[in-house]
Amino acid sequence: MAYGRYKEQLFPHTGAQAGSLKSCQVTVADGSAKLVLGADESYTLDVSATGCKITAKTQFGAYHAMETLSQLVVFNFDSDAYVVKDTPWSITDSPRFEHREVLLDTSRHFQPIASLKNIITSFTYAKINTIHWHIVDKQSFPYGSPTYPKLAKMGAYSNFERYSQQDVKDVVEYARQRGVRVVVEIDTPGHAASWCKGHPEICPSPTCLMPLNPATNATFDLIKGLFKDVQDATIDGIFHIGGDEVDTLCWRLSSSVSEWLRQHNMTPDQGYEYFVGRVTDIVLDLGMIPTAWDELWTHFGTKLDKKTIIHQWHNGTIAKEATAAGYRVVWSSEPTWYLDHLQYTWQVLYQGDPCVGLTDAECSLVIGGGGEMWGETVDSSDIQNTIWPKMAAIAERLWSDKSVTSIDEATPRIRYFRCLLNRR
Repeated sequence: MAYGRYKEQLFPHTGAQAGSLKSCQVTVADGSAKLVLGADESYTLDVSATGCKITAKTQFGAYHAMETLSQLVVFNFDSDAYVVKDTPWSITDSPRFEHREVLLDTSRHFQPIASLKNIITSFTYAKINTIHWHIVDKQSFPYGSPTYPKLAKMGAYSNFERYSQQDVKDVVEYARQRGVRVVVEIDTPGHAASWCKGHPEICPSPTCLMPLNPATNATFDLIKGLFKDVQDATIDGIFHIGGDEVDTLCWRLSSSVSEWLRQHNMTPDQGYEYFVGRVTDIVLDLGMIPTAWDELWTHFGTKLDKKTIIHQWHNGTIAKEATAAGYRVVWSSEPTWYLDHLQYTWQVLYQGDPCVGLTDAECSLVIGGGGEMWGETVDSSDIQNTIWPKMAAIAERLWSDKSVTSIDEATPRIRYFRCLLNRR
């Protein structure tokens, strides 16, 4: 299937004449490797005037090799043949970071399945290997949980702006076949007002909707069932629990929640810690690894379970503090790697580095990073040209060696890549 996809990319012109390079030998040590964080993506690619050889440990490395080959092949209109210029090529390649993501926000503006698949396909051009699927938020709840169908029935923008369980499975499988992981985020306890339309019992009051109500087990029972539904639809072992931008005002204004906090000798901030702890335990009990935005580190530090991955989005020293304490980190600092900040050029994004200011030991705990495509201002009509070509700058920093930092040297590569995107 992968060879068929790349054949279309390699040879878009029909009726071309055969060149001297007629085949490519592909050798994969483990062609059925599972797509997980840390899967081997390395490859070697050797191309001469008459021969081509790809060697990879897994099919995912072979996919990257074929993508590289597809960007070396050009069509010669004078000879009506495909050629590889400047042979021989001998490339040994592997990523600097194992997690290279784009966040896709399908709550603020719904993205149809066709749009998601087109975006996934574009990821492979720059060797992006992860969708961070921010699937729901306070604006809408498009995910159709089989266990709690009223969440989407009442919380989606409309009846056709929803994802069924099979839709999610379909996206996950489409991505897997292209070497792209899908990490789903269900943000709690904040960013959850859309939950209240279908299940008002888990919210502080009818007029003050979030953070979700910590004073009733119904909240955590629903979260557990919802997370299990997501786990059943996906294959990745990492689950993003959000945890950001939690304002506990609604807890203080709710007589029942504030009384519950008093009875348990908790401040609102301690209630936030309690909530996060229960949600983290749910994820761990499901056999998954929790990831959370950096507010959890700011509030709770080393109280967090050591398996938790900290997702830095604020500028500052969070990555250094967390890695120094032995926690793993994903780096997507705002505004540097926020793709919705349209005023920043690719040159600004190119200067970002997840390991800036870190020792080698600390950097080894940074699993990667990515560009965050928040959905306030994009829908399916313009999301691609908002992600690209700027995301190529982030992709190169996540893939290439830390010594590759020259904007001047990157400029012709980014220009070529932009033209490649237009052709495809």
